[in-house]
Amino acid sequence: MGDDYQGRVLVYSLTGCAHCKAAKHTLTTLNVPFTDVSIDQYDSSVRQEVKERTGKSTVPQIFFNDVYIGGNVELQEVVKDKEKWSELIESIRSNPPNDQAPALPDDSLKIGDSDSTLSADADDMLACEPDEFARLVTEIKSSGIIADHRSGIFKQKRTFTGKDFVAYVMKAKNMDESTATDQGQQLLQRHFIYAVKHQQGFSNSDNLFRLLEDDNSGALNQGETSCQPSSVNELGEELRKLILKVYSIYLSADGRKVDYDGISRSSEFKLYQKLALQLHRVEVETASREEKLAFFINVYNALVVHANVVKGPPTNMWQRYKFFNNMKYIIGGELYSLQDIENGVLRANRKGVGMIFRPFSVSDARYKVALEHHEPLIHFALVCGAKSCPPIKTYSADGVMDQLKTAAQAFLEGEDVLVDLEKGTVALSKIFQWYKEDFGGTDSSLIGWICDNMDQSEKRDQLKKLHASGRYKVHFLTYDWSTNS
Repeated sequence: MGDDYQGRVLVYSLTGCAHCKAAKHTLTTLNVPFTDVSIDQYDSSVRQEVKERTGKSTVPQIFFNDVYIGGNVELQEVVKDKEKWSELIESIRSNPPNDQAPALPDDSLKIGDSDSTLSADADDMLACEPDEFARLVTEIKSSGIIADHRSGIFKQKRTFTGKDFVAYVMKAKNMDESTATDQGQQLLQRHFIYAVKHQQGFSNSDNLFRLLEDDNSGALNQGETSCQPSSVNELGEELRKLILKVYSIYLSADGRKVDYDGISRSSEFKLYQKLALQLHRVEVETASREEKLAFFINVYNALVVHANVVKGPPTNMWQRYKFFNNMKYIIGGELYSLQDIENGVLRANRKGVGMIFRPFSVSDARYKVALEHHEPLIHFALVCGAKSCPPIKTYSADGVMDQLKTAAQAFLEGEDVLVDLEKGTVALSKIFQWYKEDFGGTDSSLIGWICDNMDQSEKRDQLKKLHASGRYKVHFLTYDWSTNS
């Protein structure tokens, strides 16, 4: 551990976790050497071992040899207690770790080098060999068929008609009408173009189409890509890992502020922006429920950070409304805002807070992408309201439900669920009020859901006792919208 220390301070952490960084900053400031184990770089068995040893689903978790300290909050409390702190320091100076102290995880349990993505050159890493349809798009751009067209009272910029496309391909490629029309359908299915009025299919008609790279909606991943489509699993996880890594690099030493301006000028963020272009052609409609859950959670969380970097965090109610409705990605050829992802896809097309209509109509292509049944656990993956960060920061289709349950347990352990047995009151995060429908729609069903999804603890026992009695009052905590910029 160090020349003056025979013992070991072990910190279980997670990439991008502000509370982890704050704890490590405290130890560094106090000149206490420590060993950092980032559990997102290890097999899930390491996470499970930490949970079994501590009874907690959150990070950081800190040990001084075999003495369990707790998380960042507990560490700060111990530091303030000068007598107890001196005893701990003396203990690790004089005593090596005994058999009861947690052992360092074996290197064989590592699941990959999380820094390898960022060390690559962006152009080398993301260069793609264009397929025949990417080459056709290049030819279309110089064909002269792309122009501004009038559609009713609106001018549709940089569009082309199905009729003009078919005529061009028939002449340039020496194809018959049927084959040329099929080329347009292939471009539509492969998400190189989209129908301006969102009609189904490509036709040899006056219907207007636009290259996806010419989309004028202000999507944050707007631009040109010729890459072959990636799987939802691979691309979603890579985006989330990369944006989280970028985020953590520019997190202040105390874990309280993020240098969004620094991120915007970094080479790492430019690499992320290139990777986000690949969302254009990802195939999401045919993905399984588990794949959609993992993919859209990862993409939602990445989009939030991306939007904070390029647009700045919202600071009032009106800005928040615009943020969640106007920050968008092009995904699988369609536009998705944060609202669309959360309420349209992950909540199975339910109305969100303040919404009059459902996000997707039946004729909307995105309707087929939405989950058939809502998933209440997503609220603990999209929003981190607990004092410590959940131990899962990227999600994969394999085991996504277990990962979501772990995130929920971490949230419910914190101060977003407060039980006062004597007063018969339960104080809950505002999230439970906003989305009560997802938890059964009544106070009783909500409390029952929380009891069913909490880890075994004294708080859970108290909550179950109140729920069984039927004599309790529920109120909702003020939501802290303050940002970390």
